[in-house]
Amino acid sequence: MFDTTKQRVIRVIGHKNPDTDSICSAISYAYLKNQISDQMHEPRRAGEISRETQFVLDHFGEKLPKLSVDMSPTISYIDIRQEPGVDGEMSTRDAWQRMNDRNIDTLCITDKENNLLGLITVRDIANANMDLFHTEVLAESHTSYQNLLSVLNGRLLTGDPDGIITTGQIHVGTSPEAMEELVHKGDLVMVTNRYEAQMCAIDYGAACLVVCMDSAVPQKLIDRAADMDCAVIQTPYDTYAAARLVSMAAPVRFFMKTKELLSFNVNTPVEEARKIMASVRHRYFPILDQNGKYCGVISRRNLLNMHRKRVILVDHNEKSQAVDGLDEAEILEIIDHHRIGALETGGPVYFRNEPVGCTATILHAMFHENHVDIPKNIAGLLLSAILSDTLMFHSPTCTLVDQAAARELSEICGEDIDEYGKKMFEAGEDLSGRDADDILHTDYKEFNIGDKTISVGQGFYMSEKAYKEAGNLVEAYLPIALEHSGNAMIFYMLTSVLNQSTELLYVGKGAEDLACSAFHVPAKDGRIMLKGVVSRKKQLIPPLRERLLS
Repeated sequence: MFDTTKQRVIRVIGHKNPDTDSICSAISYAYLKNQISDQMHEPRRAGEISRETQFVLDHFGEKLPKLSVDMSPTISYIDIRQEPGVDGEMSTRDAWQRMNDRNIDTLCITDKENNLLGLITVRDIANANMDLFHTEVLAESHTSYQNLLSVLNGRLLTGDPDGIITTGQIHVGTSPEAMEELVHKGDLVMVTNRYEAQMCAIDYGAACLVVCMDSAVPQKLIDRAADMDCAVIQTPYDTYAAARLVSMAAPVRFFMKTKELLSFNVNTPVEEARKIMASVRHRYFPILDQNGKYCGVISRRNLLNMHRKRVILVDHNEKSQAVDGLDEAEILEIIDHHRIGALETGGPVYFRNEPVGCTATILHAMFHENHVDIPKNIAGLLLSAILSDTLMFHSPTCTLVDQAAARELSEICGEDIDEYGKKMFEAGEDLSGRDADDILHTDYKEFNIGDKTISVGQGFYMSEKAYKEAGNLVEAYLPIALEHSGNAMIFYMLTSVLNQSTELLYVGKGAEDLACSAFHVPAKDGRIMLKGVVSRKKQLIPPLRERLLS
């Protein structure tokens, strides 16, 4: 059966369009939490990674975190009722008894590999039991003698215990005279202690004789039945009870529903399931695991006991930058180095926000505070994040704390800061096989300022060739991106690491006037040169925000 508790790990995740700090901090903090907590933490990513980040992961032998694009709860976050599937050969009598014993009105029929074949409800069994004139039910359903013996609590006096009923109708025998017109070859006949009636049923070709009330059956009659290939079953029930029970020997597969079954996967969003469940009258719904195998059932009542996904946010604290469905998740912690945005939580959380150049710098301190040694690969990830976010210490967001942390981490992982940093940035600016949309959105964030939403992408380039090629591609694509985004404006920071400057590309009504007035510089050929500006967080957004709100 599917273990839902395994799904309920704590996800450590960064922002959409993740940069190197977002990915490396998620991996590193998940590692730290697993060392100091008895709960399982897993790093996740909220989008595709850049080539720079892929270089870092490959260099230090780290796996790419799983993709999580939505934190809305799924069926796996509901307490699934672990109701085993039943064999299609189970008698309807046993199915009804099972429903009573387990206080459930629906059973799911599965094969040996747990594939869902159908389902049967108590209503289906009631309808079958009320169909008093369906006297061919045992033959049509190919009922086994094992089912018949079980339902009648009977004893087989002669016949094949592994046989199958394939022909005939069900009759209650009365007088020998009546049987002459009533009984045909292959029928099942129920009689009591009248020897003549018993023998007539056999002689008229009955395939099965059910002797009620444990009435005596002479050996002569048993021998005659064996010669005529007629099974004889002795049951303690009277004729009325036996007549009511016999049709319930039919297997559930004969009555089960197989078409248009309403089932859900463990990854089905709860909200989607809720809407479907509200539109039908079913009470229980089968659940399939990731491999399409049956693993249990849920009802509307189970939706009341939903477990929210538990998440820890790193490198962001604004809803516009967070993964979708965050308002339906339980936020446990936030570790960040950006301004505090308008993110609301359902309760108190551990919130750590420090004015440093990188989230990884904060995590470096947390490793020491918790007396946890930093492994070589984690040290490499943290170092990479710091070098990336601080532009190898050239960004105005860089602090002495960032530099000290980077130096210590470089000693642990055995990397030369200048040499490794250059390789990392060169890997990130490789444009081969990339289109304008990929370049724009590799490091891309949305900001809600007043009544407007603006987006800012950024790319860092070491070589003049990559710098010019990226600028031309993005510039031509910005109008298309604006049309699809629904935002008021889009800016792209074409940042030169060597020159420590940014050429600002823009699109949107009022974007040029906003940027020119915010930085007091003119535009030239649809671009604005911002010398000394390399930080989106500290140098670009604050002036734009101030101007928009003025």
